Amino acid sequence: MQNRPAFPEIHQRLLTAAMPLIYNGNMRTGLTGPEEPLRAMSKKSILEVCAFHIDSCLIAERAGAARVELCDNPIEGGTTPSYGTLKRARERISIPLYPILRPRSGNYFYSDEEFAILKADIEMCRQLGCDGISVGVQTRHSEIDTERLKRIVEWAGPMGVTCNRVFDCAPDPFKALEDVILCGCERILTSGQKSAAPEAGALLGRLVQQAGSRITVMPGAGVKSSNIAKLRKESGAREFHSSARVVAPNPVTYVNPAVSDYGSVYIADEAEVRAMVEALRQEDAGGTETSADPA
Repeated sequence: MQNRPAFPEIHQRLLTAAMPLIYNGNMRTGLTGPEEPLRAMSKKSILEVCAFHIDSCLIAERAGAARVELCDNPIEGGTTPSYGTLKRARERISIPLYPILRPRSGNYFYSDEEFAILKADIEMCRQLGCDGISVGVQTRHSEIDTERLKRIVEWAGPMGVTCNRVFDCAPDPFKALEDVILCGCERILTSGQKSAAPEAGALLGRLVQQAGSRITVMPGAGVKSSNIAKLRKESGAREFHSSARVVAPNPVTYVNPAVSDYGSVYIADEAEVRAMVEALRQEDAGGTETSADPA
């Protein structure tokens, strides 16, 4: 009698054969609309808060956010936070912490020296107990630098890696999505190649559909309590990113009018974070909930 492969082996063969049908850039499953997103539709909606201040980390956790992306320099779009800031944040919050690793503002086309800085910062994050990092690298032609991004993912293990808004610089977002998946990232932060994600609901929806269960597409930039429910409907996304930032009151009693280059302190608006978390909860529950009429 001919030997037959064990059941686990048969299962693996079937799974391997099916993968190209399930996971290619054209979504050959043919699922659209309410049948879309394999993983998106069954997943609880969550909010990641982009924090530019240690107090914003505390506010994010207290208000129900699921994760913090910790950054410095909000006016520059976010750069790597200091060792001390990261250490204190890790000590003070229990929700996942993903610092942005960006050695400077501007483009994401890094020199060898800057790339070496990224490697050192990845090791710092691991030693401090961060859950992941948010990072991006591009080629001279603004495509995803897959060679370098693969190395970053390898260096980061076992931390997760979010590909940040370098994705929005790419000339072809659908190719960029496949490139990021190939590199092993778990998530893409994107505004849908617009200045604000709510302006790109249709494109974000196409990206979510193409991604399927292979990677999470997380809309961010311009996301507020007033538009997050609509964006969720339009995109099919289940993770969202917002700083909810406001300018903190200045506690000092004297400000020299001749010196104005100190900038402002930005902090997360706790009420706004709570409102976004609640809006997502209501959408997960099937839409806007209303209180019952009093008896």
